[in-house]
Amino acid sequence: MGVNNKDARTPEERVPVEAKEMLKSLASKWEDVTDANALQVIPLKGAMTNEVFQIKWPTKTGELSRKVVVRIYGVGVEVFFDGDNEIQTFEFMSKQGHGPRLLGRFSKGRIEEFIRARTLSAPDLRDPEISVLIAAKMKEFHGLDLPGQKVVHLWDRLRNWLKVAKDMCSPDEAKAFRLDEIDEEITLLEKNLSIDQPIGFCHNDLQYGNIMIDEETKAITIIVSLQTFLLLSCYAHNSLVFLPSCFGRIGLDFYGMTLLY
Repeated sequence: MGVNNKDARTPEERVPVEAKEMLKSLASKWEDVTDANALQVIPLKGAMTNEVFQIKWPTKTGELSRKVVVRIYGVGVEVFFDGDNEIQTFEFMSKQGHGPRLLGRFSKGRIEEFIRARTLSAPDLRDPEISVLIAAKMKEFHGLDLPGQKVVHLWDRLRNWLKVAKDMCSPDEAKAFRLDEIDEEITLLEKNLSIDQPIGFCHNDLQYGNIMIDEETKAITIIVSLQTFLLLSCYAHNSLVFLPSCFGRIGLDFYGMTLLY
């Protein structure tokens, strides 16, 4: 699961035909775009699981281009998340001022509003001023009240993943990985953590690649990533706190594991 860094295709070839048709349709509605077919595809750095591209078109003024972002999900991720739930959450957050607007959706990804801001780096997280801005934004984020029933999907999701693991493993491998014990541990955790625990809205993947900052206004934008939907469908018991490695080991420059405290 993830991005294929050895893909020999050009950026234009890596954008699905389905997405290109949506992009052309979108651009045709903008009066200042000179040619909806003259889209330029520029790869953006910083994504782990997704491929992200900036798409831009020439305009009549010639000064500013029309821009959007295409986000293509990594190989195999469609098995692990509910696309309808993803879009519902993405749209809700956008309306609440958290993240870009959703402009379109295709089978392997989505088209988003282009935000004129830069993605953070590991050194940014060590900047006290930026850390304060992130903390304030997260306070707003954790206060969001997503419409609909607040259900924790963690336990069913873990069991589904465990079933997939068992189906893929030989009996010897299943024994070596102690998969039967994991099943028991999931049940034990569910029993102990579901008692009188409030449910909170979570991000689950707040690494620096999912945080953007406007250099002029210092406004922070949090990007809802695929892991937000993969891990807990956004809701979790408040006794479970998930910290990305860039916060757990703030001095190191790497993406990676999630630490459970």
